[in-house]
Amino acid sequence: MYQDKILVCRDCGAEFVFTAGEQEFFAEKGFLNDPVRCRDCRVNKKQARREKVSYPTVCAKCGVQTEVPFVPKNDKPVYCSECFATLRQG
Repeated sequence: MYQDKILVCRDCGAEFVFTAGEQEFFAEKGFLNDPVRCRDCRVNKKQARREKVSYPTVCAKCGVQTEVPFVPKNDKPVYCSECFATLRQG
């Protein structure tokens, strides 16, 4: 029923094969669109999402230097993980 297709990667422009087995898997999962990236570019995109960015700041409660995964705003207090945990509990 399915036949291999040659597709072009959106990111790098390389041709890649969308195999009959992959097409069957996509159909079983209910995916309606063909992939737009080759395997290497898909892996690189996933890895980029996993990389965490952190921003240095000072805890508003204890004054220790810490890092947070968001851009701190001057109008809101930011806490280190220990102080944040104690605030959540109590």
